[in-house]
Amino acid sequence: MIDFHCHIDLYPDPHEVAQRCADQGIYVLSVTTTPSAWKQSSALVGDAPRIRVALGLHPELARERKGELDLFDTFLPSCRYVGEIGLDGSPELKEIWSDQVQVFEHVLAACEGAGGRIMTIHSRRAADEVLDRLKVFKRAGQAVLHWYSGGSRSLDKAVDFGCWFSVGPGMIRGEKGRALIERMPKDRVLTETDGPFSNIKGKSAYPWDVDMVIVGLSEVWRMGADEVAVILNGNLRRLVSNS
Repeated sequence: MIDFHCHIDLYPDPHEVAQRCADQGIYVLSVTTTPSAWKQSSALVGDAPRIRVALGLHPELARERKGELDLFDTFLPSCRYVGEIGLDGSPELKEIWSDQVQVFEHVLAACEGAGGRIMTIHSRRAADEVLDRLKVFKRAGQAVLHWYSGGSRSLDKAVDFGCWFSVGPGMIRGEKGRALIERMPKDRVLTETDGPFSNIKGKSAYPWDVDMVIVGLSEVWRMGADEVAVILNGNLRRLVSNS
């Protein structure tokens, strides 16, 4: 199983979650929302062989935490994965848009200067704006759009640009999400939960809940769950080996 975007450090019981993921052999990319959280999150997962911690600065926290960009630059050489980063065009975040852009462009420039990173990117109501920046910083690395919720035209642009996608419970449940998944190249899709922020039947999603995402993908792709798992595992291996 693969959970390519969750927040282990933000669960009420992070040590227990990390241990269960390690025991079950789940591949997890645990993203952080601030650079200052990266070191502690890395210590939390320890030497679990299939859990990686990404260095991030969430767009919602851009104004509050942009002072940590120097810390981001300090930790970046030690990180292969970057996230959660990106832009958010929600109306309630309009007043910090310029801070979001400043942070996102700084992060992309830093990744470019470091030789590229695998990046898990937030693009809610800002897909085109995210793509515009990725095109400026073309050598920043491989973009994986997490929980993509934009329009089909923007999705097609992202596909043409070479973006990957991580899909989770929220996308599988909805008609729009399933329609978007159908447009995504199967060889550029990974699973995620975005736990604990996403939920399943009113409860926070956990990394082992990607099982239900695999079932949902099997329905959208019209193939067996075992076949879906083979595709996803192959996708992860190729992403990691080529980036």
